[in-house]
Amino acid sequence: MWMIPEQNQSWVSEFILIGFSSDPTTNSILFIVFLLIYLSSVLGNWLIIMLVCLDTQLHTPMYFFLCTLSLLDMSYVTTTMPQMLVHLLAHSQTISFAGCWLQMYVFGALGITECTFFVVMAYDRYVAICYPLRYTVILNWGLCIRLAAGSWICGFFSSLLHTFFTMSLPYCGPNRVNHYFCEGPSVRSLACMDTHLIEMVDFVLSVFVVVIPISLIVASYIRIAMAILKIKSTQGRCKAFSTCASHLTVVTFFYAPATYIYLRPNSSYSPERDKQVSLFYNAFTALLNPVVYSLRNKDIKRAFLKVMGHSRLDQ
Repeated sequence: MWMIPEQNQSWVSEFILIGFSSDPTTNSILFIVFLLIYLSSVLGNWLIIMLVCLDTQLHTPMYFFLCTLSLLDMSYVTTTMPQMLVHLLAHSQTISFAGCWLQMYVFGALGITECTFFVVMAYDRYVAICYPLRYTVILNWGLCIRLAAGSWICGFFSSLLHTFFTMSLPYCGPNRVNHYFCEGPSVRSLACMDTHLIEMVDFVLSVFVVVIPISLIVASYIRIAMAILKIKSTQGRCKAFSTCASHLTVVTFFYAPATYIYLRPNSSYSPERDKQVSLFYNAFTALLNPVVYSLRNKDIKRAFLKVMGHSRLDQ
């Protein structure tokens, strides 16, 4: 049964983001740590984008998708981290209702886009290993652009539904969000009405944007594994698997915490644990992605050394 707030109750015009700690010393330490993480994430992903753009040998579907993933990660972490850094040092941790709405929408849009885009990257690996001679024919530039654009459209449309249902709820107090950003379940818990129906709608949406992409990725890698097992030489098998290892690693880093946050039962909701898990798939995944791809990728290393060599010659 839905509870309608009384007429004399005031509506919330802003939220207070509690964050991680109220101790100034702890917040100062966290500020330094998170600032380094944020700068490293942005620098690492920007470096991959720059290398792919500058090196013509990296102008292939695989690196186009990697460049798009880096752009997503850089945008994703920028949606939450700068504001969190300000709040760690500021006396006020408030965010306006409209600001909360916008942050929730953009964060959700980029997150859902990344969920969908990992399927596109899995399809890229499937074509590369199962149909190597037709790779550039199947994944032509027109299809690559349509797949990337489709992921962005899917993400921003799906997030609009999620954000609309959450922020259209009545918020008449309290307004303290036990999180470091306006994350859907944390904000929704403050609504002054029964949110069971909205939670069910959100759960169904989460199934579509999490479970279905995971299923498609698993199906792709089953086909990839079958193709790899048909390769006779051990060296050939290792080379084929190594091209997928980086993608599998970042998919695991992203989907494991995201599945916990959005598909867990409401009875197991823990604000403190949710903040830690959200921080991992928001900040640490964006930091780890360029590390995973650069350490395991000879082409990225070669492009980096090539650019650095040209820089020295220019000096």
